[in-house]
Amino acid sequence: MRSVTGLNDEQLYAGFIRAGRLRADPPLLEREEQQAELGRAVVALGEGRPAVVSVTGRPGFGHNALLRWAGRLAEERSVRVLRVSGSLAERDLRYGAVTQLLGQLGEVAERSLQDLRREQEPACLPGLPELLHTARRTPTLVTVEDAQWLDPASVQWLQALVRRLANGVPLVLIVGRTGLYPYGPDWLADATPSARLFRRLTVQPLSPRAVAALTERICGTPCDEAFAAAATEAAHGSPAVLNAALRCFADAGHRPAADRVPQLHTLINGIVGDRAGRALRGLTDEATAVLRALAVGGDLLDFPLICSLAGLRTVRESRLRASLEMAGFTVPEGTHERLRMPIVRARILEDTPAAERAALYARAAHLAYQIVADDEDIARLLLEAPPIGEPWAVHALRGGYGAALRRGDFARAATYLHRALDEPQDPLERAHLGLDLAGAEAVSAPEAGDRRLMTLVQAPDEGEPWAQLRVRALDMGLARGDDAWGRRAAAHALATAHGSERDELIALYWYAAESAPETCDLPAPGFPTLPEHPLAPAQAGVRAWQLAARGRHRARVAELARRALDAGNAAPALPRLAAVRALWATDAATEAEDRLATVIAELRRRHSHPVLARALALSAELHLRGGRLDAADRAADAAERALPLAAWHPLAASHLIAVRSTIAQEDRRCDEARALARTPLPPGAEYGVYWPYLLYARARVAMEEGHWAESAELFKESGRWLLRRQWANPIVLPWRSMAARACLTLGDQEQAQRLIREELTLARQWGAPSALGLAQLGAESVDQQEPADGTTTRLLGELPTRLAYAWVLADLVTEEVTKGQRASAARLLSELSRLSVTRTSGRLAERVRWLSAQLDQPAAPDDEALPEGWSALSPAERQTAELARRGLGNREIAEQLMVSRRTVEHRLSNTYKKLRITSRKELRARSRSTERDVTDAV
Repeated sequence: MRSVTGLNDEQLYAGFIRAGRLRADPPLLEREEQQAELGRAVVALGEGRPAVVSVTGRPGFGHNALLRWAGRLAEERSVRVLRVSGSLAERDLRYGAVTQLLGQLGEVAERSLQDLRREQEPACLPGLPELLHTARRTPTLVTVEDAQWLDPASVQWLQALVRRLANGVPLVLIVGRTGLYPYGPDWLADATPSARLFRRLTVQPLSPRAVAALTERICGTPCDEAFAAAATEAAHGSPAVLNAALRCFADAGHRPAADRVPQLHTLINGIVGDRAGRALRGLTDEATAVLRALAVGGDLLDFPLICSLAGLRTVRESRLRASLEMAGFTVPEGTHERLRMPIVRARILEDTPAAERAALYARAAHLAYQIVADDEDIARLLLEAPPIGEPWAVHALRGGYGAALRRGDFARAATYLHRALDEPQDPLERAHLGLDLAGAEAVSAPEAGDRRLMTLVQAPDEGEPWAQLRVRALDMGLARGDDAWGRRAAAHALATAHGSERDELIALYWYAAESAPETCDLPAPGFPTLPEHPLAPAQAGVRAWQLAARGRHRARVAELARRALDAGNAAPALPRLAAVRALWATDAATEAEDRLATVIAELRRRHSHPVLARALALSAELHLRGGRLDAADRAADAAERALPLAAWHPLAASHLIAVRSTIAQEDRRCDEARALARTPLPPGAEYGVYWPYLLYARARVAMEEGHWAESAELFKESGRWLLRRQWANPIVLPWRSMAARACLTLGDQEQAQRLIREELTLARQWGAPSALGLAQLGAESVDQQEPADGTTTRLLGELPTRLAYAWVLADLVTEEVTKGQRASAARLLSELSRLSVTRTSGRLAERVRWLSAQLDQPAAPDDEALPEGWSALSPAERQTAELARRGLGNREIAEQLMVSRRTVEHRLSNTYKKLRITSRKELRARSRSTERDVTDAV
């Protein structure tokens, strides 16, 4: 587009820049188009042509700065400039803007000005003839800043001025305003007699490119793209906000880089908040009331309901919406109005008196309830409201609690129930709320949850519903893992209990006592004992596990476990979990896992997170023992979602850590397995019932790394802790056979045989095929007997301990390969390969592939001619030495045996000592010597 001077926009603006007539303070970035248009209007004014220009934009976008720029340009061209500014303070002052303008005309308008100042009724359009008369002699530019705040009389006066410009009066009127206008969006355009005279300009937010230029100008150094993008987004592209924030930012010595964005955000929020605070002080009572209502319920209620919430009945909604938008407080969104920035909402709420704010939240919640909003939306409003005293309030808060639980926000869920307790309600209903609250607090504030549960356990005996509540509270508290807390709580409640509640409390007490690390922690004589043949389901579940852990009366264990589980949710959850574990130990694994799935489903419905987490951890353990690693991993993840590890009591956390470590190890995530096994726990954690499980996991990690002495000691220490509780059954943890394997590797044949024979004796006493088969296979490996027939192997591969069994079998195959017994190794490998666990455990699958590769290789001529003294080596040493004898390097041996290079070096060092040689060369030389002896004999 060509200007009246024949120059296009860019040329005109560039000419002004070269002439040095434009000031750079404050900078007008990305306003070249608007500046060029205003420049053309000023140039045309010098030639006697009038114009009307409207400059609109959001507050802080620089529309007033453009008017001031145009005024300076006009002054430099000897044009008279009259400046007028609307303001919040004068918006109700009749002819306020006209008074400002006439004051600049001098004597010619003195009479009209005096009439206005004396608040007399002025003549029609006071001072307008005088302005037009002087403008004919002196070309005049009139700028009106913040025209959105003009009073109606001044607007009518300006419209009259615009209508008279058609007569060729050399006057340009430039009006700056924010957004919409309450007296009609096009009042300026409608008054313009000719479309040629009117120009509409809109200022847009700054782009990241312009923000980068502004940053460089203020900070003196370029900024990166991330900083510019973040600054643009935080300030919504407002030049005024960015200019102020960046100057403070530079004064503080910060550099404009991405890592300093948080500091810039803080500055921008403060500036926006201050601007909002100043603007709030100038609003009308109506606008203030609506803004406060928007700050409370604007995210949920449409604008008509917001007006109702604000107590406005006759207000013109369109005018009010326009006023709030042009003030920069809100942006339209369909039938809603949204506050522009969170800091604006915060400042509005801070400015609202506390009593009025609480009342607004209460009314907003009631309106939200009437329009059938989501429960959590209503609950969020109720958090800030005083007690409502109506049933729907508790219902909404409970609904919000459920929604927060489903997304894992336990702290928010607890907050909703805290607020629900403020509502008037029946004592029993309040107690049930407290129980649910304790379940959420078990995650967000465990100690507070324990205290709340103790209060519920100590509630007075007022009938059957209260008895069930006390038992559930004790069950949930015990699930966190603090057995001392459980024994105290159960003993206190038992003093006033009777009937079925008494039976369940006794069961829970003995469940906690079973976790006690020493016999001195058991009760004094006279405390109710657990019957040998209990009829109560809860007692049957605890007794079943007692017998199973001790390895006695397998048939009775199965009967007691089923009695506990048949009771369903009539029995507490923890005794049923004990029954599941006991039933699984009898080799009824499928039935036990099906029963456990039922318990888990019930606990999910009850939102009993501590107990649910324990059930899921047990599920993960059983899946792991059965070799179903994917299912075990999912169950462990679910357990940690139900109760994050940090919320577990240290006495119980060892269980989940141990399970996760073993899963990671089987999945070949060795670093993760090691980190989990070595997770630091607070002092006293070693007295927990699951501490032996963590020791066992640490021993497995040490064995994997080739630290055989450490692993042997950890396995035996795990066993010592189990024996303190009289848990002798090898089905709990087969620590003896694992320690025996480590001892055998270390050359301690005698201790290895003692451990495995003890395990075999205990397994026979228990009688479960899984425990017995595992012990027998371990005994064959330790005693170096001929391996068992494959029929037994196939049977045991389907029993609960198939993962442990598969590993013992894999070690036995490895031993046979090392000894050169290829026929028996091939037969056992065939049986091992049939087991499904060899396809689910990545670590085990690697071993099977390696063994298959070894057997696929043709037999070496010297496989049956082993060096002298070979029998003195442990199986692991023989295995390593054999690979070294065949010419493999340490790294290759480590990869094939899936151990560290350090372990290979340690084994070869022991081999050299026992064979009384010093190097691999001597090992091969002795092998060749043996070969020649064999040849000569033949």
